[in-house]
Amino acid sequence: MSGTRRRSAFTRGLVRSPSEGTPRVEDDLRRAILSGDEPPGTLIPIEAVARFFGVSQIPVREALKVLQGEGLVEHVPHVGYSVSKMSFAEFRELYDVRQALEAAAMRAAVARAAPAHDDAVRSAYQEMDAAVAHGDVRAYHVASRSFHRALITPSGMERMVHMYDSAWNMTEPAQPMARVPETLRGGLHDDHLPMMAAFLARDAEALVAHAATHYARLREAIDTFAGDPDVFR
Repeated sequence: MSGTRRRSAFTRGLVRSPSEGTPRVEDDLRRAILSGDEPPGTLIPIEAVARFFGVSQIPVREALKVLQGEGLVEHVPHVGYSVSKMSFAEFRELYDVRQALEAAAMRAAVARAAPAHDDAVRSAYQEMDAAVAHGDVRAYHVASRSFHRALITPSGMERMVHMYDSAWNMTEPAQPMARVPETLRGGLHDDHLPMMAAFLARDAEALVAHAATHYARLREAIDTFAGDPDVFR
């Protein structure tokens, strides 16, 4: 895909949130990047984005600097801003980070979980099941994240959960579940049932063990597109 096509594609994919006051440039740019509609490396044309929001280039640049700090955007002198494109080693490392944070938060979550948290886990699992039944990869991607998030939210460890979200966000532009072979996606989904059962049984060690099996399968899955130049440097 040429740089010109990527420039126009980015602005076509933007959606402006309803707002009575100042446009929510930062939030809407983040949402566009996390949606996966614009792949890693997509150029972000500041002038066109400013016109879209009806603002000067200043708030757009400020928003892009914030997103750069979050690892979602990168800046190359004399080229401009683009959706971050990392190496496969960096990408894979984020899964190691997620597993470590998730394991710690899961143990605390199981100890503090209440019936409402059980309902959230069941609901997210049902959404994944529905997405699988309809062959909706994007819906599955969203529901899978909701499921994992529901397993750690009861921990009350806000800083750790924030770091977990940040690590997950940095892999979102690649939309990994859309690139994983369907046969492997099925195995990944199968892992979620024993994870849910362990959470509902308040068995922290079993939950962490099943999660470790899941992450091993995740690494196998992402290895299948390790050489994709559209995703990685």
